[in-house]
Amino acid sequence: MGYEVVISNSKLNSYKTRVLTAGIDTTQFKRNPLLLWMHQRPTKGSQDEVLPIGIVENLRVEDDQLLGNLKFDETDPFALRIKAKWDAGILKMVSPGIDIVEQTDDKALLLPGQLRMTVSKSILREVSVVDIGANDDALALYSEGIKLNLSAGESGNTLKFIHQSFNMKTIALKLGLPETATENEVLQTITTLQANGQKLAKLESEMLVMKKKNIEKLVDQAIALKRITADQRDHFIKLGETSGDEVLGKTLELIAPAGKPTDFINPGNSGSNPSAYKKLSEVPDNVRLDLRENNRETYTALYRAEYGIDPVY
Repeated sequence: MGYEVVISNSKLNSYKTRVLTAGIDTTQFKRNPLLLWMHQRPTKGSQDEVLPIGIVENLRVEDDQLLGNLKFDETDPFALRIKAKWDAGILKMVSPGIDIVEQTDDKALLLPGQLRMTVSKSILREVSVVDIGANDDALALYSEGIKLNLSAGESGNTLKFIHQSFNMKTIALKLGLPETATENEVLQTITTLQANGQKLAKLESEMLVMKKKNIEKLVDQAIALKRITADQRDHFIKLGETSGDEVLGKTLELIAPAGKPTDFINPGNSGSNPSAYKKLSEVPDNVRLDLRENNRETYTALYRAEYGIDPVY
């Protein structure tokens, strides 16, 4: 009664999924039990197309295995070529063409190493003789009218990964969404967060550049005022990077400029009258500190006259 073959079973296949034998509906197939070559169906009516090469008889389930008997069309030269290779043991694998009806991530149905959902319900559409196949390597599936061939090297995107169907509620709540949020809403929120993160990273980078420039400006001004020496530049720049430009500015202001010889020869030249000074560097240290603490208006005016900017208090 033809060649008996195992068409399918519930074992884990190479795409880390499984098709439950008990869930395969064979009702329609029994009415039209076509045997194809490599899942090829004639669609254009041209002579170069491969026509069905036979039928499958005695379709049945035994011990979780979907079995059948192949009957080749001996009036078709191509079918006879396939039969000859089968008789010679060159071809000996078949593969079911299955229409997916239902997928589930029920943990009770998962096998060790399984990554994709279990196909719990399906419809058998055709059976094919294949060159490289077997249940775990050449399973042709159809989903929403799209054929998905899981032979070696083919894509398996129609089969859903297990993680896509659970923990969505937890992810939604973590994102501040209601637990009823759809997958599209979750993905949209993640995309927005990623975009905002990129903008924030760019802004932080720009702020760091501005901060570094301001620190260098404060240090270079202090060198020009002879508050510090040029060989101390790197030290005070590192101090600013660690403590911030505000702390650096206050620290540098408290350092007295190197004195001029005239300051020691005639120390009382200007006295304590602020109006006698045109810029901050002319003010004696003790007067300058007093102005900074008790007369900020005058101190600011003298500072601005000297440096062109307002001091940091």
